[in-house]
Amino acid sequence: MTIQVFGHKSPDTDSTGSPIIWAWYLNQIKGTAAKPVLLGEPNTEAAFMLERWGLDKPEIIADVEDGAPVVIVDTNNPAELPANVNNADIQGIIDHHKLVGGLETKGPIEIRVEPLACTATIMWKMIGKDLAQAPEGVKGAMLTCILSDTLEFRSPTTTQEDKAVAHALADDLGVNIGELAAEMFAAKSDVSAFSDAELIRMDSKEYEVDGTKFRVSVLETTAPDIPLNRKDSLMETMKTVQSEDGVDQVLLFVVDILKEEATLLVPNDLVKSVAEKSFGASVSGDTVVLPGIMSRKKQIIPNLKV
Repeated sequence: MTIQVFGHKSPDTDSTGSPIIWAWYLNQIKGTAAKPVLLGEPNTEAAFMLERWGLDKPEIIADVEDGAPVVIVDTNNPAELPANVNNADIQGIIDHHKLVGGLETKGPIEIRVEPLACTATIMWKMIGKDLAQAPEGVKGAMLTCILSDTLEFRSPTTTQEDKAVAHALADDLGVNIGELAAEMFAAKSDVSAFSDAELIRMDSKEYEVDGTKFRVSVLETTAPDIPLNRKDSLMETMKTVQSEDGVDQVLLFVVDILKEEATLLVPNDLVKSVAEKSFGASVSGDTVVLPGIMSRKKQIIPNLKV
């Protein structure tokens, strides 16, 4: 059976590009039938990546069948994966997030988890010299994923390995990193066509703190005024999303890539308390600016307190 390679729900650039990269490697280098799939529509930056490098959008799937062979990338969290994932045949995991637990396999598997900013950086290391055989689109996807997850090296998750791999790929492709990143971030910032609920769920993860279930949503943008001008309707829609998704509270952070800060929407006393306890913020209105906060993985989720 063909191996399905996928990342997390609400696929961002890394969860769109890394399945493409690894499916190419399995097919062309390892001689194993594989295909990339997505667990939802890719975001605007991921869609830009597909168009920029001439890549086909992978098939979108809702679930996996019993016994279906799969490789999971860019997550190891069952809450971000198909409901039936533990009845599939998980054959590998490649990730750069903390271990959550809850996945079950049918036997020993290969797992590669490293403290790097991007799954694609790990894949670059795993593929090694065989990457010389990769088409431009695969290398371009790899570069785009790294620039996305590091916010062009601004994110505190960025490592020297991520930088070195990105520069090596850019040199190979003849691409100017600054110009490509500017195009990517412009695509990411164009969210005018999305509903409030779509914006809230576009880049979000569920996380529980002391019995309180949060949906932690992040909008990374070079034009923060676009979503912030919709803050009243976004805060109203948070209530609907909370009810539909079975969480106690949505936390929505609008990350200004250029100013390197986040604005947290504060619709109620719970979020006000979270902002004050988690980030030492002084909250006096329905938004609060958090200087230097850019990474959900490294700065937001680890610090959440209720």
